Amino acid sequence: IHGRWSFPTLEVKPRDIVNVVRSRMEEKRIHVREVRLNGSAASYVLHEDSGLGWKDLDLIFCAELKGEMEFQIVKELVLDSLLDFLPEGVNKEKITPLTLKEAYVQKMVKVCNDSDRWSLISLSNNRGKNVELKFVDSLRRQFEFSVDSFQIRLDSLLLFYECSEHPMAATFHPTILGESVYGDFPTALDHLRRRLICTRSPEEIRGGGLLKYCHLLVRGFRAASDVEMKLLQRYMCSRFFIDFPDVSEQRRKLESYLQNHFEDLEDRKYDYLETLHKVVQESTVCLMGHERRQTLSLISSLALRVLAEQNAIPNAANVTCFYQ
Repeated sequence: IHGRWSFPTLEVKPRDIVNVVRSRMEEKRIHVREVRLNGSAASYVLHEDSGLGWKDLDLIFCAELKGEMEFQIVKELVLDSLLDFLPEGVNKEKITPLTLKEAYVQKMVKVCNDSDRWSLISLSNNRGKNVELKFVDSLRRQFEFSVDSFQIRLDSLLLFYECSEHPMAATFHPTILGESVYGDFPTALDHLRRRLICTRSPEEIRGGGLLKYCHLLVRGFRAASDVEMKLLQRYMCSRFFIDFPDVSEQRRKLESYLQNHFEDLEDRKYDYLETLHKVVQESTVCLMGHERRQTLSLISSLALRVLAEQNAIPNAANVTCFYQ
């Protein structure tokens, strides 16, 4: 976990973070039902050769979060836990929770409504592999596509490390359970192995899953059903523009996505934006003509900037602009 400014890097095993945070939650009478590995890291464990690799280390604490007080307690104890992982010799007395937040936290999110009650604390990693601690009481929609719907239950593994006197071996290890919140584990795993894109009700996903969908296409995945996916693309675009109606919001979202998901794939940014441009052009039916043109122009300008950053455009004399 990398610190900003002069704050030291925290070198810590993920299970130690889990154990410290979990024990402090229990001390505060916030019951943790179980801990799970989620997202791209869980998919990577189940199938290393999908071509996606893994991004963040996404850990879910399934807990009872009854109100605002519990959310505040969780935030405070996570920040307080970081003190335990500071290297020896660091004077901890004058380090406040606010200072720790500024130094080590990439982002914080809290959602609290009728169907969703959860919070996220993302701890910074300069190589794009943040440690994401997600505290979930309830979450209606837990996946975007079948290939990112996997969760691995970690409790038996954590208990093994805590209690076993013998090291893990091929013939001596705990049983680990994995599941797919898509609802059909064998089918979802088959999609991951065959690089197939499948989802349902993308209008339920914040942003419609549009950016992730184009990411999967660029990474060599293909639609499980072309006919169905063409229809779903419309729902993806509609939900994206509901959540990000303003061009400035769209720009921030796109720039953030490129920064977070293409850190080691600079050469694929242009392909990604080209794919996104094509999908938006083909499947956007919810915008006025000028709004649609504004978004397409934004994507084109970002693509042009990417080419310039990669020195793919020697000088402006070699650029031809086409207007629709």
